[in-house]
Amino acid sequence: MSWIEILSAVAVGVTAGGLLVAVALRWMQTRAARDLAEEMKASFGSLSFDALSKFLELAKTKLDAERETHAHDLEAKKGLIDQQLRQMTTELEKVSSLMKELEKDRVEKFGQLASQLKSATEQTTALVQTTASLREALSSTKARGQWGERMAEDVLRLAGFVENVNYVKQKTIAGSGSRPDFTFLLPRKLTLNMDVKFPLDNYLKFLDAKSDPERAKYRTDFLRDVKARVKEVATRDYINPEQNTVDSVLLFIPNEQIYAFIHEQDSAILDDGIRQGVVFCSPLTLFAVLAVIRKAVDNFSLEQTSNEILSLLGEFKKQWGEFLGKLEVVGKRIGDAQKEYEALTTTRRRQLEKPLNRIEDLRMQRGLPIEANYETTTPEKRGDDADPPAI
Repeated sequence: MSWIEILSAVAVGVTAGGLLVAVALRWMQTRAARDLAEEMKASFGSLSFDALSKFLELAKTKLDAERETHAHDLEAKKGLIDQQLRQMTTELEKVSSLMKELEKDRVEKFGQLASQLKSATEQTTALVQTTASLREALSSTKARGQWGERMAEDVLRLAGFVENVNYVKQKTIAGSGSRPDFTFLLPRKLTLNMDVKFPLDNYLKFLDAKSDPERAKYRTDFLRDVKARVKEVATRDYINPEQNTVDSVLLFIPNEQIYAFIHEQDSAILDDGIRQGVVFCSPLTLFAVLAVIRKAVDNFSLEQTSNEILSLLGEFKKQWGEFLGKLEVVGKRIGDAQKEYEALTTTRRRQLEKPLNRIEDLRMQRGLPIEANYETTTPEKRGDDADPPAI
């Protein structure tokens, strides 16, 4: 029972008592019942006090029960809160441990990153120095030519070409004085010439230009250099039917970027070069061209080998026929010898044994022992494999 219910009961009791008191007062207004009213008032007050005491005792009992219940609830909630606090503490410890590991890993990874950045910086510095050295070295026309020839030799080696077998270097063309950088040896004694050209100066100036007018100027100068190289190659005797060359010559550009720049800026130069019999090649396209040449050489070699094999087969067939003829003659001779041998082992042998048998019969008639005449008896009569007696 709550406090509100107790107070309500008390209030009801008080209200009821007040009404009774009012009734009694009115009743006591009469003169005859004044003493009786006083006595009843005292009795009613005693009853109201007893009722209030019972109400208070009941309220105290209820409050004690509720306090004990709330105490048990609070104790249970306290245990639950303590358990949750312990779990939170454990989770916080795990989070703290994880944060420490992450911090340790971060420090380690940061150290690795710093080391890698340092290494990358060193490599970049070395690359810049190498690029500068290479650029300085390639500033010489002779050095560029040598470097381009080295690039061409690397591509030839990758394609499986062997010097003095599939190609020759720097061989002067007889009667003209021209000397291509490479001459490829093709089937039927045909040749294909290739020159190495490296137009670099104006290309580098174009890359270093700071303004559009400068870039336009150096672009024009670069394309003019390329056209000059095409004309230079086309006017030499690199294409000469009298020297048994094919009707094309290769112009090797030993740099993919420069080759792509020519394509990008003015592809008409390449078409004009093809009309003059000059075929542009970069390291990649040269490898493809060499693969075609190698395939053509292999096919020609295979064709030539096939013809030789067919010729050898014809010769073999002829010799085989003669061998069979000789073998037949030998077979006939062997057959004749076999017949003669059979005649010797049959007819001739029987004819030779007749007189021997007659002699043996004569000796038997005279009573001579067989052992005494062992040497004169025939192998058949002796019963062994001894040779017949010499006559």
